[in-house]
Amino acid sequence: MIALTGATGLVGGLVRDRLDAAGTPTRLIVRSTARLARQHPDVWTAGYGDAQAVAPALAGVDTLFMVSASESAERVTEHHTLIDSAVAAGVERIVYLSFLGADPHAEFTLARDHAATETHLRASGLAFTFLRDNFYHRLIAQMCGADGVIRGPGGEGRIGSVAHTDVADAVAAVLCGGSRHDGETFTLTGPRGWSLRDGAEELARVTGRPIRYERETEPEAWASRAHYGAPDWEVAGWISSYLAIASGVMDVVTDDVERLTGHPPQDLPEYLRATPDAWAHLRS
Repeated sequence: MIALTGATGLVGGLVRDRLDAAGTPTRLIVRSTARLARQHPDVWTAGYGDAQAVAPALAGVDTLFMVSASESAERVTEHHTLIDSAVAAGVERIVYLSFLGADPHAEFTLARDHAATETHLRASGLAFTFLRDNFYHRLIAQMCGADGVIRGPGGEGRIGSVAHTDVADAVAAVLCGGSRHDGETFTLTGPRGWSLRDGAEELARVTGRPIRYERETEPEAWASRAHYGAPDWEVAGWISSYLAIASGVMDVVTDDVERLTGHPPQDLPEYLRATPDAWAHLRS
């Protein structure tokens, strides 16, 4: 039995589609059934941090696909609760969707959550596989404001971003491989790196409107995001994503997607042409 978390999200939903197509039985563990795209015969409602709900949901599960919880100040605690519940329920392995450069001292502050999760999972005694993805291709459109400007302290650093579909293909390959990839770590990227300036140019091509990249200093970035009223940890996550790009740590390209899936990963221009919903808010 393979259990999937995040099945109402983009990557989790795509993984479900792939396992359904392969005829692989799955159990879905979701926070709410309201967002399920279609019916499924085995669905449990449980939040990561709710041990009493998670424990029965994991009963009889051999392999758990663990998508990271929503970004929050409690995310690491929630991850630990899920892992501990998996141990108690007799789960054999966890395939964890982590992040490139997961490290306690990562420039990108939210990557530190992934490092803490990986450390806890290593110590749990469970078999594991870590799939560390780069930023998603969709990020470039998310960074762009309605005014057609991408603002941030990203310098001229480059990003080896990856498509959600390629990540889902890689996850499905690992899940269907049983114990084949136990103890391994894969870094999932696209075929080449691009700068925020490059990304702005690609967005301009597909949207047909002027889009540009405006470099900010770190203090300018804090000031320009103050109107959101978000907590400091969240703003720090936003801004540190740009700082990580500027530092060069996101300029990573591997062949892990192709090694796992048998096909090359999608490039950013190809993704933007094929996925207009990613930039629908920027239509001219």
